[in-house]
Amino acid sequence: MLLDNQIKIQLQQYLTMLEGDLVLKVSAGDDKASQDMLELVTELDKMSPRISVERVQLERTPSFSINKAGEESGAIFAGLPLGHEFTSLVLALLQVSGRAPKIDDSVIKRIKAIKEPMHFDTFVSLTCHNCPDVVQALNIMSVLNPNITHSMVEGGTFQNEVQAKDIMAVPTVFLNGESFASGRMEIEDILSKLGSKSDGSELANIEPFDVLVVGGGPAGASAAIYAARKGIRTGIVAERFGGQVNDTLSIENIVGTKFTEGPQFVSSLEGHVAEYDIDVIKPQRAANVARKELIEVTLENGAVLKSKTVILSTGTRYRQLGVPGEEKYKNKGVAYCPHCDGPIFKGKNVAVIGGGNSGVEAAIDLAGIVNHVTLLQHRAELKADKVLQERLYSLPNVTVLLNASTQEITGTDKVNGLTYMDRATGNTQHVELDGVFIQIGLLPNTEFLKGTVDLNDHNEIIIDKHGATSMPGVFAAGDCTDTVYKQIVISMGSGATAALGAFDYMIRHTAAPTPEPVA
Repeated sequence: MLLDNQIKIQLQQYLTMLEGDLVLKVSAGDDKASQDMLELVTELDKMSPRISVERVQLERTPSFSINKAGEESGAIFAGLPLGHEFTSLVLALLQVSGRAPKIDDSVIKRIKAIKEPMHFDTFVSLTCHNCPDVVQALNIMSVLNPNITHSMVEGGTFQNEVQAKDIMAVPTVFLNGESFASGRMEIEDILSKLGSKSDGSELANIEPFDVLVVGGGPAGASAAIYAARKGIRTGIVAERFGGQVNDTLSIENIVGTKFTEGPQFVSSLEGHVAEYDIDVIKPQRAANVARKELIEVTLENGAVLKSKTVILSTGTRYRQLGVPGEEKYKNKGVAYCPHCDGPIFKGKNVAVIGGGNSGVEAAIDLAGIVNHVTLLQHRAELKADKVLQERLYSLPNVTVLLNASTQEITGTDKVNGLTYMDRATGNTQHVELDGVFIQIGLLPNTEFLKGTVDLNDHNEIIIDKHGATSMPGVFAAGDCTDTVYKQIVISMGSGATAALGAFDYMIRHTAAPTPEPVA
């Protein structure tokens, strides 16, 4: 059974929201993957009188397209859209039926302005939690513009095509048969890459905020909610709602929540923020913060947002090794997310660089997928928790190299190995590999703040017990600050602290908060 009873109940509820009749056109053979796909579309057919199924021959088998009755759609699923892609399937059904996607009018205009024919193929793995963002963005574009079509291609079902195209990271997108992009993208990113850029004019007339939060991770969401609960004008500007948490597979340390996954947790944060009168501006990246009559946040597109107070919660990103070959072979064997890209290396030999919890956890996860894992740790001992080390050393297909300093990642058109120096002897060794996963920690996203607020030696924002920075009226929260521990629950607490600190500052140092309009 592909769908358990609980998922069927949830799916049936969503299908009541269909706004028009749908035809699922299925291309299937006699193989198991085809039979599973037929089972899925048959279930959908049974669940809603608005869905019918038609057997056809499509470019790939197994695959199916979702079409409004009497029309051809551009949304195609090649392989089963389960796992993290199940949400992509549900949204595609709703949007093709006529339900409007939740995107800004300015973005819709940019999508509809595309005149030339474009067909996108997005290669995904069902364990990748970044892939659905790209799939859903391109599906929306195909729904809004008849010149655009899009196929989600599940790599496990179409391994021959993955190998022929030398795909070594997901999501990987092809446009009209040519390599287009790799990695997580939102609609704005895709449009920018196509040459359709926002000039910031749609943000020109936004009224000043009482509190403007820069960053949409756990700290930023918490700060915005606490500010909005004070009844003051609140906004969030974020490049990516959820931030680094989107890249976290399992979360087991949020008090009161035994287990959740990163994307699921981000969805709950976004839903909670939506319960309040909070302006969410995305995907936008801040380029500068300056104190004038009000505090001005300049975005990379040139737009300027003004606020009485600002809370910086810009989070972190993956730290890079900085060795020859890392940049050259990124997405060609060099990867940073084992959950996303691990399945691409099934049966192959890979390395993990990093001996902390993230590195050891990555090695343990990969050992269940690949042929062999070599873990390299710069120091003389692993830093990971003892229970993780015990699990790691119990695995027969893992080799741990201590005192190993990575010198170079080698390759031709893709990674073929790694050179390291034994720090104890000074000898250089080379290991033949198909992939390298880098897990050496995180860097704060604070480059644009240099010379603006005080940063420590690690480029973390220095804050006091109220979350205040060195610039009056500017506060900070979360992993981008000099807080000792970097944890989701701590980030949320620091976001609340910064919001309360900003509210207290505003009462004492600025004009009265902007009252909410009476309905």
